[in-house]
Amino acid sequence: MVQKAERVASPQISGRNLPGKQGRPVGNITRGTTNPNRMRRVDRWLAGPQAWRLRDAADPVVVDLGYGASPATAVELYERLCEVRPEVKVYGVEIEPERVRAALPLQRAGLNFLVGGFELPVPGLPVLVRAFNVLRQYEEADVAGIWRLVQDRLPPGGLFIDGTCDEIGRRVTWVALDADRPLSFTISVRFGSFQLPSDVAERLPKALIHRNVPGERVHALMQAMDRAWLECAPLASFGNRQRWQGMCRNLRDAGWPVQDGPSRWRLGELTVDWDSVAPQPH
Repeated sequence: MVQKAERVASPQISGRNLPGKQGRPVGNITRGTTNPNRMRRVDRWLAGPQAWRLRDAADPVVVDLGYGASPATAVELYERLCEVRPEVKVYGVEIEPERVRAALPLQRAGLNFLVGGFELPVPGLPVLVRAFNVLRQYEEADVAGIWRLVQDRLPPGGLFIDGTCDEIGRRVTWVALDADRPLSFTISVRFGSFQLPSDVAERLPKALIHRNVPGERVHALMQAMDRAWLECAPLASFGNRQRWQGMCRNLRDAGWPVQDGPSRWRLGELTVDWDSVAPQPH
């Protein structure tokens, strides 16, 4: 069950007049629910098609923002990104001091834990920031301001991931943003974890979850995915992997701005341009 959405407990949510390093962290304490290997799908994407960002970074700083009651996913992120850039510096950032204290025994060269929030109290400019199951516990009205806070800390080539997933990481979605704007929206699912692709809708990020209604772009994508999935039913005899790839091809042929190709699609992944799902202005 999702915790009741809250307003951000900070007057600096607009992105201006951020508190200093000694100021109160920006944000609220989350439930902290986490499980080992829960973030494997987004980590695979960061270490795959987005790996160039880490390789090209002058200072390979990475933040796992709001890692939760257990530091396991921050440790996993560090270990996975070490394979891309051995000198990576990962900071697990949590607003709850006790969670940070519990994580300190796991610190090592390249992996540290800090108390903080959306102001990102880390040295330098982080090239990657991952915030999963964090913004969903806030109000939709706060999303743009939170995005801006984090985006203002990104260097050229930096990326902010705002995502949501189920408890064991089988249904996952995320928005990727650079310092200027949202870039893309990704869905990643385990085959066998859904009847229709639109089942992932309950795990949409906060910016989109209330927009899965007729007239909104993300709703149109959910409907188009289901139609394409059903049209590709004959491919099921070759396995759901082939059926998903057929769905992606059909969406692309229908005009959806589908990114990447079969090497990503076969993983149960679909990425589209953000503009194709962005909320309609009120």
